[in-house]
Amino acid sequence: MQKLVVVTPARVVFTDEVRMVVARGVEGELGILPDHAPLITRLKTDVVRIQKDGQWRVMAVSNGFLEVKNNQVTILADAAELAEEIDVERARRAKERAEERLRARTPDIDIARAEAALMRALARLKAVELAQRYRGTAR
Repeated sequence: MQKLVVVTPARVVFTDEVRMVVARGVEGELGILPDHAPLITRLKTDVVRIQKDGQWRVMAVSNGFLEVKNNQVTILADAAELAEEIDVERARRAKERAEERLRARTPDIDIARAEAALMRALARLKAVELAQRYRGTAR
C-alpha cells in the first residue's frame, strides 16, 4: 500500500492508503504502484483513478503536479473533485457554455480560458461515467 494525498488550494480532497494510482501526466498516462521510483510530473486536466481493496474510485483533476516519494503519491491540483461530488447537470452546462464560446469566437473571448473550461467540464463528465462503470466491479 501507498499513501495518496490530493490537495487543492481550497481543501484536502482525498487522503488514504491505496494500492494503485493512475493519472495522466504531460508525457502520458502513469500507473503508480507501491515502491515506485521517485517522480515529479505535471498533470493534465483529466481523471485520476484510485484502486483500493479491488475497487476503483475516480476523481476529476484540473492541472497540477504529481509527486511520488517514499511510498506516498501527492497530487497538488488547481481543482479536484471525487466523482460522487460532481454535479452532472452543472458539468454539462459548463461544457455547453465553453463549446458555445469556442464556436462564437468573438473578439472578447479568451480562447485559452474557454478551452480550459471545456477540458475541466469534460474531465468531470468522464469521471462520473467511469465511476458508474466501476461501481460494483472488482478490477
